[in-house]
Amino acid sequence: MKFGTSGLRGLAQDLKGPAARRYAAAFARHLLQSGMASTGDVILLGRDLRASSPEIAGNCADALARIGFAVADCGAVPTPALALQGLSRNAASLMVTGSHIPADRNGIKFYRPDGEIDKADESAIGALAEAMRVSGELEGGMRAGVSALIDEASQCRAPFLERNKSLLPARALAGLKLGVYQHSTVARDLLVEVLAHYGADVHPLGRVDSFVPVDTEAVSPETLASLRGWAQAHALDAIVSADGDGDRPLVADETGSPLRGDLLGLVAAEFLKAETVVTPVTSNSGIEAAGDFEVVRTRVGSPFVIAGMDEAVAAGRSRVIGFEANGGVLTATDFEVNGRTLRALPTRDSFLPILAVLSLVARQKRPLSHIAASYRLPAAAADRIENFAVEISAALMAHLRASDSNLSAFLAPIGQVRSSSDIDGLRVTLADGRIIHLRPSGNAPEMRCYVEAETDAKAEALLKAGLERIRAWADGRGAAPPSGPLRA
Repeated sequence: MKFGTSGLRGLAQDLKGPAARRYAAAFARHLLQSGMASTGDVILLGRDLRASSPEIAGNCADALARIGFAVADCGAVPTPALALQGLSRNAASLMVTGSHIPADRNGIKFYRPDGEIDKADESAIGALAEAMRVSGELEGGMRAGVSALIDEASQCRAPFLERNKSLLPARALAGLKLGVYQHSTVARDLLVEVLAHYGADVHPLGRVDSFVPVDTEAVSPETLASLRGWAQAHALDAIVSADGDGDRPLVADETGSPLRGDLLGLVAAEFLKAETVVTPVTSNSGIEAAGDFEVVRTRVGSPFVIAGMDEAVAAGRSRVIGFEANGGVLTATDFEVNGRTLRALPTRDSFLPILAVLSLVARQKRPLSHIAASYRLPAAAADRIENFAVEISAALMAHLRASDSNLSAFLAPIGQVRSSSDIDGLRVTLADGRIIHLRPSGNAPEMRCYVEAETDAKAEALLKAGLERIRAWADGRGAAPPSGPLRA
């Protein structure tokens, strides 16, 4: 098991049973030792819809009960809804989810009573879990199950629904014909309910019983084909969806082409009239010039974005939000929206950016593709190579960082290096202004590549070339290059 950019991740078969109990118990003990909770307090527990999640949630519930906590079962619920309820109740929470990663993997996201855990918390939880592994503690069978817990599923959803049903004026989306790609996201029914509340003509699409991993930064060719087919067949103004746990949005225009997540974040920043925006280095380089706000860049991952937001608030900044290239939007301060106070929710949320973008379409009465183009951001693309061993990606990054000559030789078939930054992976600006960013995934055996160029065609060509260089390097060092498909 490993903490990455968004919680604990690993193979589902490795997380089930003792491992899940150890990490849940380690989290509980960390709360007690740090004074963030007391024995007998309630901890909220949610999960996504992948097949392994109920069993892992039961393992976590058992461990939390053994430590002495009362556990409230929030059922299958979006992560931002669980986080909002935790903040409202001043209660810690755990979300069993692998987010967008494949169905054979899973994970746990941990929330303190005041929000997401940080990197220091991760270290403390990891050390406590390792001590339990060595001692053999919690290796026995289950004592408690989800069925024995406090049922708080409806209470957890209600505040989140109310929050999102008050963001826009009544019938703000009337006249729009919208698709909701439901697949297996835990947000699927809530998305339909919220959009219908605003008067949209909503068409649920693609609902399945088995888990489908949807990565909003690397939409699969199969999903792209479905989105474009639905858009044409139903004459839709847009199609919306989210990843498995509902904290990363997917918005496709009237042609079925997805908008980049950092554009969704930019629209949300404008919608909220933000004064400070915190976003990772992988977000589009044109954001600084696109809005009337200060931009703070961080490493990839919500813990780093949250840390940047906290620093901005501590420095006296107001109206602070964050977003990632995957589209998830976080709010560090309260905002006045539609005559009501939108309470700070410093964790990724898919609903806010979706509603912000759709409200633009309704108000401007223009195709979403035209609205997206009007922002004139540099053309950008991202992709990943799946099943790329962590050891190979680490060796590649070490090789490229070892010397300027190594980096120049690696990229020579693509272009000449002008400058580089290793704030998170390697982000290289080429002599002609194109940008290529190589970054191992923080929570899965994947190698990611992000690029920017003058046109979409040039960005796609650069992306293809970058991924080919990665594969060639892996093959040249004697490692079998991953044979799985690229995810565009």
